[in-house]
Parts: sequence; structure tokens; C-alpha cells
Amino acid sequence: MIDWTGLLRERHAAANELYLDLIGTLTPEVLRSRLPRVRSSPVSNHFWCVVGARESYRRAALAGSWQGFSCSLQGDEDEDPAAVRAALLRTGAEISDWLSAPMPDDEARRLAVRLLEHETQHHGQLIRYFYALPLPVPDSWVRTYVLEDSI
Repeated sequence: MIDWTGLLRERHAAANELYLDLIGTLTPEVLRSRLPRVRSSPVSNHFWCVVGARESYRRAALAGSWQGFSCSLQGDEDEDPAAVRAALLRTGAEISDWLSAPMPDDEARRLAVRLLEHETQHHGQLIRYFYALPLPVPDSWVRTYVLEDSI
């Protein structure tokens, strides 16, 4: 029998490590970058959204209903690699703790799965940024998503 909660914890931890590996390679200038010639958000917005989703989905699961979206990264903090890294570490630990506790109901489990889907969606979006800007591609991303590490 599959330990679904353990699998969620494992996959979230892996997603978090990818974000930590990536933020370690980025500068404030790169965090402000947008995709050329198309409507896009800055790279920093992806990290802001991931941190906010972690905070918001966890809060909803603990409260038993959606409490709205908010993110603790304020102002230009999402353009500061150290601030983003600290937020990823903090929220990664909070999510790990949440997923390690007994899930009170199916809605909490659904929220945990949706959160992982959300993080994976941002991985895919960021891969486009790797190639379009170009950004350095961390080895962990190359291995996980079988990417070309040079363009």
C-alpha cells in the first residue's frame, strides 16, 4: 500500500530543493527579468506566488476553509535572493510540518495535492525563463526535468 502522505511530503521536499537550488543562482537583476517580446511577470513573481500559496493553502487547511491569498514577501523582498531563500526555507519547513501531522479531512489532503500541483506548474513556467532569458540551469533541474543545460 502506498503511503500517500509520505509521498506528498517527499515530493514537496523535492520541489522545495529545486527552488532553493535555483534561488541560489539568481541575482536581484535576474529576479526583475521578464520574458522578452511576450507579456510576462518578472521571475520574482514566481517565488512570491509559491511562498504565498504555501502560506495560504496551509492556512486554509488548518482553518478548514479558504482564508484568501496573501504572501509574507512584501515590497521588493521578492527581488532579494536572501529574503526569498529565507521565505522558501521557512515555508518549506511549515509545509513539511503540516504534511507530517494527521490530515483532519479529505479537503486538507486536496489542498496539499493542489499545492504540489501549483509548485510544479511554476517549475514548468520557470523552465521557459531558463531558455528565453537565458538563466543558469541548476544541475538539479537538469536531472529532474531532463533539460539541456546549455543553449
